[in-house]
Amino acid sequence: MAELNAEHESHKLGMHTEQLAGRTQQVFFSPSADENFVYHDSIEVDFDKVAEIDAGPMEITDINLRIRELMKEGVGTINIKNPGAKHSLGVGILNRLNLNFEGSLGYFGCGLADGPNIRISGRVGWSCAENMMSGTIVVEKNAGSTFGAAMRGGDLVCKGDVGSRTGIDQKGGTIIVGGRAGAFNGFMMQRGRIIILGDAGKNLGDSMYDGTIYVGGKIADLGVDAVEGEITEGEAKWLEAKLSLYGMEAPNGVKNLTKIVAGKQLWNYDNLEPSEKKLVL
Repeated sequence: MAELNAEHESHKLGMHTEQLAGRTQQVFFSPSADENFVYHDSIEVDFDKVAEIDAGPMEITDINLRIRELMKEGVGTINIKNPGAKHSLGVGILNRLNLNFEGSLGYFGCGLADGPNIRISGRVGWSCAENMMSGTIVVEKNAGSTFGAAMRGGDLVCKGDVGSRTGIDQKGGTIIVGGRAGAFNGFMMQRGRIIILGDAGKNLGDSMYDGTIYVGGKIADLGVDAVEGEITEGEAKWLEAKLSLYGMEAPNGVKNLTKIVAGKQLWNYDNLEPSEKKLVL
């Protein structure tokens, strides 16, 4: 059981003054080398074992059930043809899997993913990869709004443009956008990174609590409590390596990306005087 460090920066910021009733909300983990971080009912699959699904004539539920049936048979690579922009495809996959969609998806595609590597050759609608935990999802064309909402881990990549509120309430992981992004990206962001290689719309990083946003193009304006920061050498190396994984690069080099972080004026908002609250907002 880990012990709290009384000198932690969070204590200095007054983040441990709230009295919590009932069961504690602090959970500690002590990982050991022999632990296997997979679900108890995860399935061993062979990535060299390939299967194909023609989703055209199938209902959404039947497509998702068929994916699970193939996984139970040990199939590790599934190619789905003719997805037809149907909604909620490839959701709730908590397993290692190579999943390829040859076409576009509708709303809520690939949500709740924890482990699979997914590639989508077309476009995706609203809320793709919502609550993603781990793995990779690569969209070759454009994405709708709330791309990667409440994302917690993994890499989420759109090589085209994205709509508004990308990374809203993001709690971890990395979102990469190859083109432009709409308004309110990184809204209420808590952790993780967003990399936008094109232009970013209005209210970028509005009310972000933590995390980092990098922009290669123009920024329409910044949201409440979002401020510019400086890119370190370590960050530059990380950005270069991360982008190269997906065959992408910053338009003018990673060191010329604009870095946006939280100004942290909202961290203790409830403790501010009314006049101070007006200044923050």
